[in-house]
Amino acid sequence: MEKSRKTFADIINEAMVTANTMDRDKLLFSYKGILYPATFCSPEVFRAMDFLEARSDDIILAGYPKCGTNWLGQILNDLVAIFENKVQNKESSMNDEEIQEFPYLEMGDTGKYEVGTEYMYKLSKFMITHLLPENLPRSIFRNKAKILLLICNPKDVATSFYHFSNGLNFFFYLLPWGCYFEYLSKWNKYADDENIMTITYEELKENPVLGVKNIAAFFGVSLTEKELQSVVERSSFQSMKKKSLKTHGKHGNIFFRKGGVSDWKNLFSEDQNKKMDKAFEEHIKGTKLGTQLKYEVYCKA
Repeated sequence: MEKSRKTFADIINEAMVTANTMDRDKLLFSYKGILYPATFCSPEVFRAMDFLEARSDDIILAGYPKCGTNWLGQILNDLVAIFENKVQNKESSMNDEEIQEFPYLEMGDTGKYEVGTEYMYKLSKFMITHLLPENLPRSIFRNKAKILLLICNPKDVATSFYHFSNGLNFFFYLLPWGCYFEYLSKWNKYADDENIMTITYEELKENPVLGVKNIAAFFGVSLTEKELQSVVERSSFQSMKKKSLKTHGKHGNIFFRKGGVSDWKNLFSEDQNKKMDKAFEEHIKGTKLGTQLKYEVYCKA
């Protein structure tokens, strides 16, 4: 009998319980020079992940933590449901069940990488990751799986991560998943690849209808006007926050705090602004991803 799969809410709730019993210095572990949260990830999963054989029709969502991957995950989950219904000649509709299982590559247990299992098949159709490109399974690039790269202005990322860590009661003094500027710099090397589409949190926030249209076109999913509006409505912040208890467990309100833009202005000091501006200039100013972030628009007071 197939082992029962844990929902995303189960994983979060169990991780929070475990975190409260751990010493702070054990909450993070290092793998290939990057720190990861021990309650969500493990070296065993990272090693097993290397054997993933991605396919050309796989959908990968790549985004640094607190850039909006939960939001984009909802959108892509609905697009996949629409596409699969049309392929199977079913009436096109959203998945009646809300997102419960987010297939993060680096989270969970090694069982999801057992070759030939039904879970492996479902996982490799739609995957989400916070990883640097060089730490992803090589088959993703070798087999030209399509990647949607989500980026967000660094000041809002820092602000969101700060509130998120405090809300979960274990503030990380060392940053898991590495430095965001390093993340942007490493992914910038792939920004021109034909199998990668970059979208910013801010542009999707400003025009979600156009954003969903462009994402659907990139993955080859045709949408009627009704389907488009349904995807946009179901992925609105209000809608996702309302159902967060079901999708993300009792900590859902922490995952969906504000969902806005420029919240950094309520937190950053003048000195912090200067340090962030300097880091941006040193690491990614003038690069393709740096330009797409529109730093002068979203990160200047």
